[in-house]
Amino acid sequence: MEETHNHRIKAWWTSGRTGIANCDSSPSAIHFTAPPQFGGLEGRWTPEDLLLTAIGSCFATTFRVLAEYSKLPYADLEVEVAGSVQKAPSGYVFNEIVTRPLLTTASGTDQERALRLLQKTQELCLITRALSVNHGFEPSLRSANAT
Repeated sequence: MEETHNHRIKAWWTSGRTGIANCDSSPSAIHFTAPPQFGGLEGRWTPEDLLLTAIGSCFATTFRVLAEYSKLPYADLEVEVAGSVQKAPSGYVFNEIVTRPLLTTASGTDQERALRLLQKTQELCLITRALSVNHGFEPSLRSANAT
């Protein structure tokens, strides 16, 4: 298995109050908007929703791999991720994100072992760990008249 895996998305504002994002790994595009409280449209994904979705989906996929490797039988895993955004002097910020996994285990499963596996999943979740990574910024400009 390769040591480095590259991922890339493209997002652009389409018109009015909506944008679209796509990636190489899926034929489906995601339509997004700002949250309704900031003038966005109802019924569309927001960047905040997408961040929380990345955390929850990463947790679920990481747990599946760890449970399989550990041979921990389970019936279901539901992951709720909630975030709170508040105004700060520098603009709006997430002041809290909470991941709430609900694991339904098979009868007779060692509950302490299952809890340890959930905790290990939180430690290994790539997206959760990425929230503290340095974020590069490489802007570029192009003239609309350029060929």
